[in-house]
Parts: sequence; C-alpha cells; structure tokens
Amino acid sequence: MSPAVRSVAAGLVCLGGFAAALAWQQPDTAPPPRAVPLPDPLPAATSPPRFWKGNLHTHSLWSDGDDFPEMIADWYKQHGYHFLALTEHNVIAEGEKWVAADATAARGKALARCAARFGGRWVETREKDGKQQVRLKPLAEFRSLFEEPGRFLMIPAEEITHSYARRPVHINGLNLRDPVTPIDGRDAVETITVNLRQVADQRARTGRAMVASLNHPNFGWGVRAEEMLLAEELRFFEVFNGHPGVRNYGDDVHASCERVWDVTLALRLGKHQLPVVYGLATDDAHGYHEWGVGRVNPGRGWVMVKAPHLTAEAVVRGLEAGDFYATTGVLLDDVAREGDEYRLAIRAEPGVTYRTQFVATPKDAKLDAAPRLDADGTPLPVTGVYSPDVGRVVAESADLNPRYKLTGRELYVRAKVISSKPHPNPYAKGDVEVAWTQPVVVGQTKG
Repeated sequence: MSPAVRSVAAGLVCLGGFAAALAWQQPDTAPPPRAVPLPDPLPAATSPPRFWKGNLHTHSLWSDGDDFPEMIADWYKQHGYHFLALTEHNVIAEGEKWVAADATAARGKALARCAARFGGRWVETREKDGKQQVRLKPLAEFRSLFEEPGRFLMIPAEEITHSYARRPVHINGLNLRDPVTPIDGRDAVETITVNLRQVADQRARTGRAMVASLNHPNFGWGVRAEEMLLAEELRFFEVFNGHPGVRNYGDDVHASCERVWDVTLALRLGKHQLPVVYGLATDDAHGYHEWGVGRVNPGRGWVMVKAPHLTAEAVVRGLEAGDFYATTGVLLDDVAREGDEYRLAIRAEPGVTYRTQFVATPKDAKLDAAPRLDADGTPLPVTGVYSPDVGRVVAESADLNPRYKLTGRELYVRAKVISSKPHPNPYAKGDVEVAWTQPVVVGQTKG
C-alpha cells in the first residue's frame, strides 16, 4: 500500500472512531430546536375594512400610452393611490418588447425623464437597423420597485379591445393571469357576453379572483342601454371615464352614461329580473407629458374599494360585493344601508359645499321606450326615450351626513354627491368634483 493510500485509510479509521465516539455521547433524542417568536402581524392584516384608492384603466408604451409603465406606476403611488391596473390593449405587459427610443418628441421626453428618475443603468437601449430602441420593462420586473404591503399594489390586467359593426366594444379584465384574445359575436350583446365569459372561464380554470367590466359605452357610441341590459353577465361598467373622447355626457341624440346606467338598472330589475350593474370611474389615461382639458391625463376618476386587506383578491371581492364608490374627487367616509335607511358620510373640505342627490326608479314606472327619431322621422340606432321617472332624483340634501329613507316603492336607489370644488384637471371645462355610490336594491340586503 502506498504512503498516500495508507494516509487516507488511517484518516478514515480515525474519522470513523471519532464519529462513533460522538454517537455514543449523543442522547437518544436531540433537544427541540429553540423556539423563535413569530413577528407581529402586519398592521394592514389586523386593521378593520377601509377604503382603498385605485385606478382600473390606464395605458403605457406597452400599447398606446406615451410613457414608461414604471413612470406611470410612480405617478400613481406618489399621488396617494393604493392600487393600479395597467390595461394595455389586447396584451398583458409581459415578455420582451423593444420600441423606438425617439419616435416622437413625447417619446424622447419620456426616455429622458425615466433615466433621470431611475438612473441610466435602469434604461436599456440598443441599436437595430440603424435606429435606437429602448426595452419596455414587464410588470414582473418593475412592480417590486413600488409594491408595499398595505400601501401600494399593482394588479395585472388587460383591455380586451374589440368592436361590432365598427362600434367599439372594450372590456377590462382585472387580475388576469393570461392575456385574452377578443372573440367576435353576432351582435353587440353577444360580443360583450362572449368576452366577459373568457374572463369568467379563466377565473374558473385558474382559481384566481377576476372581474371584467365594460368600458366607456359612449366611446364611438359603441354600446346602448338596451344592449347593456341584455348582456346578462355584465356586472360593471364605466359611468365616468377621464378620456376626453368618450362622451360621458352624451349629446342631444345620445344618452349620457348616467342615463344609460339608470335605464339599464330599471329594465334589468323591473323587467328582466337581472342583477344590477355597478358603476366605475376611471382615468383611461394615455398622456403624461402635457396637461389640461382635452388631454388624456391621469387623476380624473377612480374607485374607492372597501376591503380588509390591500390584495388583488380583496379588491376583486370588494368590487363584486358593491362595497365601493366611484369618484372624481369627492371622498366619503361611509356608505351604508341599515334597514330602510340609506346614508352617507361626506369628508368635507374647507370652503366646499356638497349636494347629494338620491336617484331612484319607482317600481310602477313605465319601462317602455319610444324610439328617438331623426329630422325625417326615422328611428335612430341609439338608446331609446324613456319615462322621466326612470332615474329620477327623489330627494336632495345639503347635509354632510345625508340620509334617505327607503319607501319600498323603489326598484333601486343610488346617490350622487356634487361638490362646489372645480376639478383641478377636468374631463370637460367647468367640471366639479363628484362621487357616485352603487345602487341598492329595495327588498334586498345588497344590490
């Protein structure tokens, strides 16, 4: 045996003896590991339900917005939002995507601002075919810069962008796992329905909490009240959208989004025995460099969702329960129904006055429509003309804690709070800050 082998063998013998000696000295049962106290629960996990501020409709350079997604997330977090959904057209912000670095003046400005905010190493550029490109960060890469428990949350989403007969039919899917490719329908109702079902099917397949909403029904005069009410699975729509081209207020021929909401509610409850549709307020922001009326800016409309935790699942559940209100600036400390009383608590600002309108449709209202006619007497393809009892203001209050006593004769009641405060960056000239609560169904605990 060589000296080297003898040395190794001797070492093994020694090690074996040492191990045996250790084994002899070990007790039959080792002592339990030292207990480590668990940390205290996070404050957000132990707090009672509260309102969380969030925007559910926004665009970046991943589709037709003019800024980087991380810059947009930074804007919303710095302006007091708790959650944000980037809703790109027919895509979820994932994978690799490069865009022209200086295709427009706004793009060049966005690139310079992003580099200044996050540093030159964060911004990745390359040259391809003689042109400078910049890589867009996917949600999975940049969300960790902003998310904080109980403070800020990014929710994956998509604007499922489609049309019927050149009429826009856009649906937002919230908390999606996979992108959704839009499907054609035989008419506007079926186009809405089959794309809502795609989100519902993904939810069932993945076990992940998701919701879908109909966007800006008056954009391109895309969806009428009669179509919304017949899309049985519809649960959410945008009563307010901050994009200046969506025609929230209608015109002499077309109903406003609020009127569309009341017609839809009245006919769903009074004629078709269908659930209510809840109203959202969103930004639909695309522009982040030039500000003012006519620009497509953030900060114009959002939702305040009541939930115990700031998680995507809790936000979805709060929306589904109707535990939220839509607003362009008015804040509410409470919205509650106790027995036959429907009450609000308005958070007052100094020097601002508030007027609350309680809006309802009585159960005996006439729900038949007359067609709206053109100058030649030909029916127009628009929302019909309904009784003024549909969506009528049944009570008004200037109190900061307005209350309405349900009579039992209403199909539903909702509230609109109108302030005297001008919106700092309005959708339309002269707009003041308002809020909309969700409809409660008379005779039911929740609408």
